[in-house]
Order: sequence, then structure tokens, then C-alpha cells
Amino acid sequence: MKDILTFGRYLTRRYGERVYKISLNLSGFTCPNIDGRVARGGCTYCDNESFSPNLSGGKKRFFLSPDTVDNPLLEQQLREITVQYEGSKQHFTRDYGVRKYIAYFQSFSNTYAPLETLKALYEKALAYEDVVAISIGTRADCVDDALFEYLAALQERTGKDVWVEFGVQSVFDETLQKINRGESYAQSEAAITKAKKAGLNVCAHMIFGLIGETPEMMVASTKKVAELGIDAIKFHPCYVVKNTILANEYAAGKFTPISQESYVETLVQAIKVLPEDVVVQRVSAGIANETLIAPAWCGESKNRQMAVIKKALAAQGLRY
Repeated sequence: MKDILTFGRYLTRRYGERVYKISLNLSGFTCPNIDGRVARGGCTYCDNESFSPNLSGGKKRFFLSPDTVDNPLLEQQLREITVQYEGSKQHFTRDYGVRKYIAYFQSFSNTYAPLETLKALYEKALAYEDVVAISIGTRADCVDDALFEYLAALQERTGKDVWVEFGVQSVFDETLQKINRGESYAQSEAAITKAKKAGLNVCAHMIFGLIGETPEMMVASTKKVAELGIDAIKFHPCYVVKNTILANEYAAGKFTPISQESYVETLVQAIKVLPEDVVVQRVSAGIANETLIAPAWCGESKNRQMAVIKKALAAQGLRY
């Protein structure tokens, strides 16, 4: 049986012990695919306030962009880091004995703000002694040379790893247009190449089951992205939640969600085409609440999903 280089295995080798990710979801972040810079409404599967104003109670909220001159939310954001990080750390340390962490800037595009704001937030997270790295979720059209230069210098100065996680989703532009992605694969390719040249760690997010895609296309996307020299990859099934454009397409019979069988079969083939040194950070995703519309299997517990995936991988001689 051959071990897949999972994130857990990688982190143990890198830091000599278990490392947990702590998600940070900060006020004020959005993305150019929502605020109108490149498109409106966000990706078709994205539940956001531009599509559903009720999420904010009908009140207009302040959102950042790179053009923001003064950030009135900065002090609040810094407090949110403190509350979210320290709360999660207390739980993981007490219940699991974890001593090292990665601060993960997760929701929306966490580079879509003025550089001075980003510096304050990233350095706040890295200031915690037990934080060994930060990971920043974003899009290819929300990064530039100045950001990469800063992140490379930050990594060198602190001696702590900096990861950038790009939502690539697919390498096929026709798919990206169908999901209202607002960017092309060429943009992702250029951004990943620049991030790697700057010496940063890169994780690519891929979604399987997007509208119109075949299993062969999903595996081809995985192979092509891996050829860019990425350090890690995350796989997600496409699922339908309320208050999304995709929910309307599903109701109109224009979208059929991927079955668990097809997802797992495609996932196994995708993992098999990865270079051995690419870290597999995630292979499942779902949402276990009333917002999930379809497919039902994405509402199952992570343990149940992982049991099916591990069994299919084991049949191919792979241990997750």
C-alpha cells in the first residue's frame, strides 16, 4: 500500500508534530466577481450578499477593495483575528494537545484589500508564537507583483511559511464562463507561476462536477494545474445551496449534481496523475445544514464521505 502525501503527513514531516489549521473569517472582504469590478453575483455556486441581500438584513455593508483609501474596519478585523484564533487554539490545545497552527484567511478573496491592511492582518496572525505559517485564500485577479514581493519578504523575515491558495476550479474557460467565474485559466496560470517564482507555497483548489464537465475534463484539469509546480491541491465536489444562481439552474433542470460514485471515481483517477510530491490537502467537502439543496450525499458527515473515498483509494493500492 502506497501512502498519499496528505496534508497531515506533510505537516508532521515539516514541523515534527501535528499542526492544525485555524480558519479566520474577517469582516469587509469580498471579491471582484461580486462587487462589479469584473462581474456581479459571484460564481454561480457562491452564496453571497450581492445575490441575497437578506444575508445582511437588507443593510448596506462596507467592503474593501484595493482602491480603499481608509479602512474603517481594521481595528475590528484585528480583534476578529484575536477572538477566532485564540478561541480555536484553546479548543484544539485542550482537546487534542495540538501546539502548532496555521492561520488560514479563508472566506472570499483575502488579498482583495489595500496592501497596508493586508500587512497588518497577516503580521498580526504571524505574531503568535505557535503560528508556524499563514495560508491566504484568494483569486488570480486579486494578486500583483507588489503583494508577491511583500509576501516573499515576510516569509524570509519571519522564518514562517506563507501559503497562497488559489481558486482555480477548472482549466477550461468555457466552464469558467458558465459558472460566472470572471477570470480565465490563463490568469490563474500566470498568478501561480509568479507566486512560485517568488518562493511562496501554492495550493490550487479544484471543483469536480461543474456544469458541463466530464470526468475526463476534471482529470485533465488536475494534470494541467499540477504541471505548474504547485505544492498542494484541494478537491471539492460542486454542491447546490440556497440563495445561489446554481440553485435556480438546478430548479430549472439545467444542472445535475455529480453523484458520489462519479466523484469518488474521478477523484481516484485525479490523485493518480498527481506528482508524488504534491500535497493532497483535501478530498471532500460538504455542508450539513438546511442550506444544502443537492446532492444529498454532500450533507453526510465527513467521516462517512472519507470512508467511501479511502475504500476506493485502497482498492488502487493508495492509503489516504
